[in-house]
Amino acid sequence: MPSQVSIHPALDQGVKPGQANFKGGTLVCACTDRPVKVAIKGAIAHNHACGCSKCWKPAGATFSVVAVTSHENVTVLENGDKLKIVDPEALIRRHACTKCGVHMYGPVERDHAFKGLDFIHPERFQESGWPEPTFAAFVSSIIETGTPPSAMAGVRSRLRELHLEPYDCLSPTLMDVISTWVAKKAGTLRE
Repeated sequence: MPSQVSIHPALDQGVKPGQANFKGGTLVCACTDRPVKVAIKGAIAHNHACGCSKCWKPAGATFSVVAVTSHENVTVLENGDKLKIVDPEALIRRHACTKCGVHMYGPVERDHAFKGLDFIHPERFQESGWPEPTFAAFVSSIIETGTPPSAMAGVRSRLRELHLEPYDCLSPTLMDVISTWVAKKAGTLRE
């Protein structure tokens, strides 16, 4: 029997498999008046539940749902005048709607392993079929946003029930990407 720990409204009833041929769509903020719309062309990758304190989460969510796409695949379609960068100093320059607060896209522009990628919240797609989350990142970080440490065993158990392996950083594949980038920059790896 599934536990009652709430993770995210799009995941709490079970992780729905996405479509293998999902080729993007339109992200829409939560505004009913002049919603911000952002086109995502092509596939998205590394979809996951994120517990960090920086990602946008809908009301009642403990985790966000976040994925990446190439920066050249992101185009603001409508009402971009409502967007503002949440924290200009952050690695991920999250562009949020100034009215509803939804983060629409967040490019990485600094010299980093993720440079050229934009972080997006796929549950904001007006289309269905986006790839399902496959892991949970920065799980311990939910303590920073008010989850009691005593609840963490139940949170990790619920994530595993949802087949989202919990990590207190990123998935091993993404950590390998970062470490490979660092090693190449330092000259300790040449491949």
